[in-house]
Amino acid sequence: MPKITLEVSEELSQQLAQVGDAWRQATSCLRLPELLALSLQQPAVPAQVYRYILDFLASNPTPEQIAEFKPTLEMQERLHTLLARSNAGELTPTELKELDEYERIEHLVVMIKAGNLSYLTS
Repeated sequence: MPKITLEVSEELSQQLAQVGDAWRQATSCLRLPELLALSLQQPAVPAQVYRYILDFLASNPTPEQIAEFKPTLEMQERLHTLLARSNAGELTPTELKELDEYERIEHLVVMIKAGNLSYLTS
């Protein structure tokens, strides 16, 4: 099994020393690889995307507001970039996961809108 040596800043070293036994237990040979693997796992899309949608839904929007709901300009630009890279066959596996998640989010938003659009014609 390969060994990895880490260099950390003095500040981080002091913080680790303050943690003491908990740090030693977490960095044991059995635990550190697991912690490193977990730290590399990133959500498919940034947390602020989910927060934006949840904040909107938590605001108790009217049916009209739901019908008008759309991604932020930043989200639209990122999706455009991912779609362009996908069309060019240049997506990385991480970007593919991100694009898939954006598609799931879009499907969810469409379902939410479909459930509320009937109220607009009443």
